[in-house]
Amino acid sequence: MTLRRPVSMAAAISATALIIAASVGLAQSPAAGPVLKVVGAYATPIEEPWDGVIDSALKAAAAAGTVDYTFQDNIGYGPDMERVLREIAAESPAAIFGDAFGNGDQVRAVAADFPGIAFVFGSDGNPADPNLSVFDNWIQEPAYLAGMLAGGLTKSNIIGAVGAMPIPEVNRLINAYIAGAKSVNDKVEVKVSFINSFFDPATAKEAALAQIALGADVLYAERDGVIEAAQEKGVLAIGNMSDQSSLAPESVVSSVMWDMKPTVDYVLQQVAAGAYAAQDLGYFSSYAKGGAMLAPIMASVPQELQDKVAAVEAKIKSGEFRVDVNEGTPDGSVQAPAASPAG
Repeated sequence: MTLRRPVSMAAAISATALIIAASVGLAQSPAAGPVLKVVGAYATPIEEPWDGVIDSALKAAAAAGTVDYTFQDNIGYGPDMERVLREIAAESPAAIFGDAFGNGDQVRAVAADFPGIAFVFGSDGNPADPNLSVFDNWIQEPAYLAGMLAGGLTKSNIIGAVGAMPIPEVNRLINAYIAGAKSVNDKVEVKVSFINSFFDPATAKEAALAQIALGADVLYAERDGVIEAAQEKGVLAIGNMSDQSSLAPESVVSSVMWDMKPTVDYVLQQVAAGAYAAQDLGYFSSYAKGGAMLAPIMASVPQELQDKVAAVEAKIKSGEFRVDVNEGTPDGSVQAPAASPAG
């Protein structure tokens, strides 16, 4: 496990601190201020799309001269995460970003022992005073739009989705995808598989191939590995977390995108101003705040379907249409044998 420094910092930054109004709103980008030492702590490899989204936002802040950013990835779970977090915290960074899913107790224990550091972690739990903020990828809105694409494009009336495991933060994306598909195609059947891991591309690929064998011709790649299967078999795929069209330009119709920049910018503003407090940051991962979006749609998608999706997207942005948050296990889902530890 190595500490990696992806971006070098500017030599000098203005010492003027950013003042946040009492009714704080999200600025376009952090204002000039002291360079903040920030560390990413990721349980899984940086290639895992969840980590990649956080990493990209922090690298952007580093490129702008706002932070001195390093990270450790593939840390693992339990004692390993707690040990590494304590080592990182002992270096007194201004903030630590990461993922507490599967490591909730460890993250909370370390945060409590280092109250002067901003801990900002993906979690299904609540914030903890004074310094542990939580966030999640509330991207069910673009997942619904992706489902509309899948339901409109399928020729077999069978589509698929391969997810990590049936937990609320995964279920709500897949359920939104299903709802979107059925909104444009009431005949569609959806195959759902869970791989019991946050990062196991080989198992995800096998689950996708099994769905394709059952007739699925559009797959939601909630996990890494699905797009490879779609490309090999000549079917369509929907990417997840970031724009994944470059992985298979002839297969990826669009992607359900999460952008951590609004969250990162807001936190860095607070830390720079000495105004940071523990809070739930989930709202910043929404269409309304620019934290969720649908990637550009493949040009070959019929214009009529693109127009339908665009119309619903406009209603989501205006608040006229609300995508239901359904965190129950999708009907008819199956779980693959765990080929590696969940995480």
